[in-house]
Amino acid sequence: MGKIIFWALIRTAILIPVLWIVVEFNWVEYKFWWIITALSIYGVIFHPAILQYKIFKEENEEVITDTLCSTCKHFNSSAVLCMKYDEHPTPDYIPCGSTDWEPREDYY
Repeated sequence: MGKIIFWALIRTAILIPVLWIVVEFNWVEYKFWWIITALSIYGVIFHPAILQYKIFKEENEEVITDTLCSTCKHFNSSAVLCMKYDEHPTPDYIPCGSTDWEPREDYY
């Protein structure tokens, strides 16, 4: 999940100077500036982040729903992370080896 935020920040850091240069050299009329800015922010920052998030959810769907970790109170489903061991579980790997598993309160 952090990778999605990191690359969105990198794209933002690149887009802001590019938009600034476009305005400074008068390559775009000012009346179209806000439209171009809004479309470029959506197209360069938000849309790729949304697509990356969908891919992230698809890749981790099995871990979030069908593993022992998903029923543990130490599991953070938004980051697919075991908070106790600070490791990412996979369908084949449980960070604690099921020795420190504790049920969530809402699991019962």
